Amino acid sequence: MQLPLFLYYKKIIEGCVSSEYADFVSVDPPGEKAFGDFSTNVSMVLSHKLKRGSIDIAEDICAQLQGNDNFERLEMRKPGFINWFVPKRVLVEHFPQILDDNFGRIGIGVGRSVNIEYVSANPTGPIHAGHVRGAVSGDVLARLLDYVGYRVTKEFYINDAGKQMEIMASSLYHRYLELFGKSGGELPSWAYPGNYLIEIARKIAEEHGDKFIDKERSEWLDFFKEFALSSIMVGIKKDLADLGVIHDVFSSERELIENGAVDRVVNLLNDKGLVYNGTLQRPRGMDSEEWEERDQPLFKSTAYGDDVDRPLQKSDGSWTYFASDLAYHMDKIERGFDELIDFWGADHGGYVKRMQAGVSAVSDGKKSLKVKIIQLVRLLKNGHEIKMSKRAGNYITARDVIDKVGVDVIRFMMLTRRDDASLDFDFAKVVEQSRDNPVFYVQYAYARTHSVIKLFKQMFNCEKMPSLQDVDLNLLDMDGDMKLVKVLADWPRQVMMAAKNHEPHRIVFFLIDLASAFHFLWNQGKDDSQLRFILPNDLAKTKAKMVLLEAVQHVIESAFNIVGITTVEELR
Repeated sequence: MQLPLFLYYKKIIEGCVSSEYADFVSVDPPGEKAFGDFSTNVSMVLSHKLKRGSIDIAEDICAQLQGNDNFERLEMRKPGFINWFVPKRVLVEHFPQILDDNFGRIGIGVGRSVNIEYVSANPTGPIHAGHVRGAVSGDVLARLLDYVGYRVTKEFYINDAGKQMEIMASSLYHRYLELFGKSGGELPSWAYPGNYLIEIARKIAEEHGDKFIDKERSEWLDFFKEFALSSIMVGIKKDLADLGVIHDVFSSERELIENGAVDRVVNLLNDKGLVYNGTLQRPRGMDSEEWEERDQPLFKSTAYGDDVDRPLQKSDGSWTYFASDLAYHMDKIERGFDELIDFWGADHGGYVKRMQAGVSAVSDGKKSLKVKIIQLVRLLKNGHEIKMSKRAGNYITARDVIDKVGVDVIRFMMLTRRDDASLDFDFAKVVEQSRDNPVFYVQYAYARTHSVIKLFKQMFNCEKMPSLQDVDLNLLDMDGDMKLVKVLADWPRQVMMAAKNHEPHRIVFFLIDLASAFHFLWNQGKDDSQLRFILPNDLAKTKAKMVLLEAVQHVIESAFNIVGITTVEELR
């Protein structure tokens, strides 16, 4: 298969520099469209290495390319950028690859494995709207990396150890007692207040009656803990599945601890001389009366770039969350993954350095951890924020959002901002059928291509689409149609950038740009009949435009498959 357009030009530029510097060649669109279709900064990159001025190097490269008919309006701009436009001949030659099933599948991940951990919500209740963004981003990144050749494992880490599970069990037991009039009063302030616990308590009562009434805590605690965990995880998996999110592996924190994984990782760090007994300074902002100064085993995380050394054991002798999380990541390393990617909530930003330090320590620097921090989603209704409180039990669940607006809208809208930027999700606006709604804007472009092709078949009495062999693509307009071709030809580069940088939002951004280019061309046809897709008196040119629409459909379908949403041939 012919090289994608940006790699085609990268190869040409590489031929203008010494082979040892070929890896420094990059080809991307310039910051201003008026400067050209592509630009390279190779001159500035080589300037330092060759001890020459970047402008001199750029002039030498431009001199080598003069007369090359792959370049149109080739020019150098200070401080050494080389810009050019793509001539129509090159666009026509590259067009057939857009219709190939493998178009966009840049194989940068072939032969490599990656573990992506995402959602990993505490199993103390249903996943809420805040979890949805991480679920979608993680799932789309998994689809994207699979698309470029990685062997992907999608993982959910169940935090089913520690005090929170005992609080969950006690909260459920209180609800169970309420069913028999034995609770003794209102729900305690420490308890989880959600109504979902009432439903779980009813199931226990239906299956076991009053068996646990007036029993000692030791007689019901483990049962209620397991029953709550099992019931809640069934609900979480169902909600995720309905969102189009299916994990390959569910790992249990409790099982890791019981199997001695934490002991093993601490022993490993000890053997490496990375654990010592020491005293931590009181955290900034904490009252001195609340701070207990004591000797404790500390991991030398500062040796791996962290700000302070980290405790491995609590005062009661149990392991810290960091110790068990490090054991979990060592487990991933032992399973042989080449790359580890975690999606965490915004409140875990301060936890990144210590985990990256720990991963580097246990792997002897051979593995690294990439952490994606997912910023908050602000839920709105007609522009007004919906206040939520999980502690008060009045939060919006993922199921609420799915039922309200549908999966396609959720998955698309959650990627309309970068993961590290907060996102507003307005229940009213995301279902509007207007150009201000990006989901509708892109789906409308796809539906319009189908309506035009359907009309073409009716007008010219054709059952099948014209084949490339029967079409003269040179008949496409350079100032109109070819602008759309350039956007389509950029799909492989967009995929590569999104995959390399772990930025799934780039796929949605590209879809919006593609829809914009298509709608622009459509609107031109409304103003000038000679620019329409169907020209009743020019079958040859109309056929070329139909193949162009088929290319638009093909690329949108590829992008939709990665985002995990359905194509709609007709909007109502």
